[in-house]
Amino acid sequence: MKLISWNVNGLRACLKKGFTEAMEAEDADFICIQETKMQEGQADVDLPGYQQVFCSAEKKGYSGTAIFMRKEPISVKKNFGTHTDEGRAIILEYENFYLINVYVPNAQQGLKRIDYRMQWEDDLREYLQELDKEKPVILCGDMNVAHEEIDLKNPKTNRGNAGFSDEERGKMTELLGAGFTDTFRYLHPDATGIYSWWSYRFHARDNNAGWRIDYFLVSDRLQEKIQKAEIQTDIFGSDHCPVELDIDLPL
Repeated sequence: MKLISWNVNGLRACLKKGFTEAMEAEDADFICIQETKMQEGQADVDLPGYQQVFCSAEKKGYSGTAIFMRKEPISVKKNFGTHTDEGRAIILEYENFYLINVYVPNAQQGLKRIDYRMQWEDDLREYLQELDKEKPVILCGDMNVAHEEIDLKNPKTNRGNAGFSDEERGKMTELLGAGFTDTFRYLHPDATGIYSWWSYRFHARDNNAGWRIDYFLVSDRLQEKIQKAEIQTDIFGSDHCPVELDIDLPL
């Protein structure tokens, strides 16, 4: 089973930059996207063979998630807990697993939104643990944190900034400690210089001054089923690039 996750930084814009062609070439079972910045129906996404589910923010042009899937799920849930107005989560249930696509809130400049971010983290972790009691979990998305210094180009100058604050990094540590595996680090524990997001400023992508903030996490008991976990830095169209997981699970 092959899964792709991509923060497209506006789906309508990304459609004009090769989204459809890139995703058709990937031929994945699931395409999970974040930051759609649209309401359902505002763009025609022509991906034959896929069903679609969108979770949009109440505020137009903001946030939003979507999943394109080849097989109909047992159930579809949009959002979780009290976090219902920003379109940041879609949960699909299948016979052998749950798939959760998230767009984690940004703590913002000066960590203005850090309190909400911390509440989101705690609520998400608790929710995932409840799902994990029923069947294994695959979590993907833009999680808006570089966990360790190895996960960004300039850790010293970014310490304490949004996405690399001690608080956010600590919550990722808690999540992994609650029974989940970072699939990329599981297969590539020492890989450096491989990032999934680059600022549009200062030619950051040209200079590979990036951050790894897009993830696939899985329940620890799925570790031995992880076949491939890659970051597709050669695909353009957003300030993020797609991340991939191949896992030995029946769909």
